[in-house]
Amino acid sequence: MNVLFVASECSPFVKTGGLADVIGSVPKALEHLGHTIKILLPAYPDVSGWLKHGDVLLELEDLFGGPARVYSVRAKGLNLLLLDAPHLYDRKGTLYLDEEGFDWEDNPVRFGALSLIGAKIGLDGIGGWKPELVHVHDWQAGLVPVYMKQSGRQAPPTVMTIHNIAFQGLFDGSVVQTLGLSEGMFNPDGFEYWGHAGFLKGGLAFADKITTVSPTYATELLTPEFGMGLEGLLRSRKQDLSGILNGIDLTVWDPQEDSALVKTYSPKSLKRKAANRQWLEDRFNLVSNADAPLFGVVSRLTTQKGLDLLLEVIPTLIERNARLVVLGNGDKKLEEAYLAAAAQAPDHVAVEIGYNEELAHQIQGGVDALLVPSRFEPCGLTQLYALRYGTIPVVSRTGGLADTVVDANAAALATKCATGIQYSPSTVEALEMAVHRTCDLFSDNKKWKSMMRRAMFAEVGWDQSAKLYEELYQSLVK
Repeated sequence: MNVLFVASECSPFVKTGGLADVIGSVPKALEHLGHTIKILLPAYPDVSGWLKHGDVLLELEDLFGGPARVYSVRAKGLNLLLLDAPHLYDRKGTLYLDEEGFDWEDNPVRFGALSLIGAKIGLDGIGGWKPELVHVHDWQAGLVPVYMKQSGRQAPPTVMTIHNIAFQGLFDGSVVQTLGLSEGMFNPDGFEYWGHAGFLKGGLAFADKITTVSPTYATELLTPEFGMGLEGLLRSRKQDLSGILNGIDLTVWDPQEDSALVKTYSPKSLKRKAANRQWLEDRFNLVSNADAPLFGVVSRLTTQKGLDLLLEVIPTLIERNARLVVLGNGDKKLEEAYLAAAAQAPDHVAVEIGYNEELAHQIQGGVDALLVPSRFEPCGLTQLYALRYGTIPVVSRTGGLADTVVDANAAALATKCATGIQYSPSTVEALEMAVHRTCDLFSDNKKWKSMMRRAMFAEVGWDQSAKLYEELYQSLVK
């Protein structure tokens, strides 16, 4: 089957979060099942170096204010269709934000263009290749089904995946005319949301099927607490909504082959993991203590991720003689608060602001437990990396965290199936109790090592989920 993916980021080329990891992994898993996947991606500066290795398959004199080309490139095991439109994508800053940290004012045009080209390729094909199905991801590609619908032509079926409903792509209604969208579809049953043009809402209204990245999150989205204003639309399309768990690339995240680690290790050589812990303690000048766990956090520093709650639990960590390493960035106030916490207890708390892929691997391989205290989490990938590395995830019971971690309660410990620690509700008190449980379990070396090994054998790859996507695609393609 020929499938077109449309997305705004893709690892290892350009990344701001888990969306990129998914787009960089799922096509490989689907290709192993015999399908051909092409990914339409903007040619940002970090990607444009690949253009010289590609062939021009489509040229446009004007795409919302400037010329554009689409290049076909095979790179890093992926088939890319790179949308080269310098007036839209060749700029400093990040994918979505300018150098001052504000949304680019022309984001609706930038990603409206991505959607328009995605729809064009879906309808007409490109370079002799034509998709049988179009799979669009998050709000940045949400207008693809809208453009295809308003064309009035016979179009391939579409699947819309919600990676995080908190980001909906809401813009002033004036963009309807700017982007050449149908006024007749700008209504509550279409892509209009309280007078705004809703990119994500458009995709949800007009895609043939809707998926999200875990079964629990799919259920949560039907409620006002998690649906963020779109729960009514999703309830009306409940029969078309499903949750398919994310996975991770097992070749990129492999403690037996990871060159970022001081020492690689396997379930049969867990003692070697200690060298990575020692390296982390030395790098951050933390006190060593074999009797208390070293906790880690690799995350955006936001309230969604519950990192404001963790700040209040740091004194408890220190009281238990545990240590904490934090890698991430995000809310400036949270960044400052974590730096202040590290300054107050430098032998127990270490913080690095920013994102460092190599250090992320080193933290996963070096800490004993990974904290994921999210208030909501569509799926989460860091807990999957932790499982793979024998690092015990300590997670709130929500979304994909609930679906991927088996809580170390009495029954799970007795039947030897526990792989981590869950807690609920998402409060300081519950998180504090989870930290105490973790420290208590860590003191029982036999139980802890047993959990580590079970975690490392957990199914966290894409094989099973890729088959579910395949079944979904086949149900739509006749």
